[in-house]
Amino acid sequence: MGDWTRPAGILRQLQRRWERGEILAARVTGAPLFPLEIPLTRPRPREVTADFGRVMDWVAELRKGERSQRGYGFELLWETQRNRVHGSNPLPRAARVPDADDALRLLGHTRDAQRFDALVAATSERCPALLDWVARRPLTALDQADAWDRILTVVEWFRAHPRPGLYLRQLDIPGVDTKFIEARRRLLGELLDLVLPAAAVDTRHTGARGFEARYGLRTRPVTLRLRLLDPTLYLHGLSDLSAPVDELAQLDPCAWATPVERVFIAENEINGLAFPEHARALVIFGLGYAVEHLDRLPWLRRLPVHYWGDIDTHGFAILDRLRAHLPRAQSLLMDRDTLEAHHNLWGQEPEDRRHTRDLSRLTPAEDELFRMLRDNIPGERVRLEQERIPYGWLRQALQHLD
Repeated sequence: MGDWTRPAGILRQLQRRWERGEILAARVTGAPLFPLEIPLTRPRPREVTADFGRVMDWVAELRKGERSQRGYGFELLWETQRNRVHGSNPLPRAARVPDADDALRLLGHTRDAQRFDALVAATSERCPALLDWVARRPLTALDQADAWDRILTVVEWFRAHPRPGLYLRQLDIPGVDTKFIEARRRLLGELLDLVLPAAAVDTRHTGARGFEARYGLRTRPVTLRLRLLDPTLYLHGLSDLSAPVDELAQLDPCAWATPVERVFIAENEINGLAFPEHARALVIFGLGYAVEHLDRLPWLRRLPVHYWGDIDTHGFAILDRLRAHLPRAQSLLMDRDTLEAHHNLWGQEPEDRRHTRDLSRLTPAEDELFRMLRDNIPGERVRLEQERIPYGWLRQALQHLD
């Protein structure tokens, strides 16, 4: 029947209202959504003339879906159309859904609306400041209907204990376990922002990963691992140490009886473990993009620092980032001679880790090599990983530092 609106088309238009959240939102805001009039695409006069029988079949199909026939649903609104062949005939121009109950029965969402109403009632009683959010995000709220009482309990707890200074595991909230909060950190963040005072929200931290820091929970301390490369530096026989950054900041190896005089930073963990002995030196390793935490070690600023990363765009991006905190840091084995001497050991840098933006903290030679790699001049996504470089080549480079 052409493109004329059928009962299924009326239902689709109503479904779009549901999917946009309009039907549920109106239950919170009181917006006058109903009665809802849905225009119909109907036969044009020439179609009535050409195929009057099919037009009457279309009208009959619509009438079967009427509220008067089913006991719920839509009412048809009529308009007389005059035709030179068939005379005056009433044709439907729109379908009107009289109220929300009819709409919900048509869509099969009556039970969902009842659950939503219970959720709204609980929110109004316990935390009315969230009602605007519920009206803006009704389907998100409905998805959490079974958990909503516990969500409100979490919000109430944080409102009573702003910036608690505890680990998430330490929160003693009735009926709520750690995994419940971890699975809903982004959602809870949206709600807590609405109810907590500004002083209780650290806006420097965002998203699910920033949940703990944003709302004053303790986070797992960042730990750094280092090896003392000179046996005379060992601490009670210990050469391999791993500790929170704040504790290592107090270590100050520059003040030891035999002071540390040089620091190496290796991106790769195995290279850190296998790094050769070196007089009055230590190596920090396994950092990746966590190099910004080195800024919290004040004693590093007083020592020569050498960074050894992969020769690829990613490695140079980390070097550039390190120099934001340690401007005098030097690169180690990240030069063109090393790259060209090990042509047979080249691999390919994964596309998803390549860095293509300009870097501002590289030396002229480093920047030239970075641009060559970025622009695929030596080859497609060339990469020379640290662990592929022969051990003897590393030893020779270390000797030239002395």
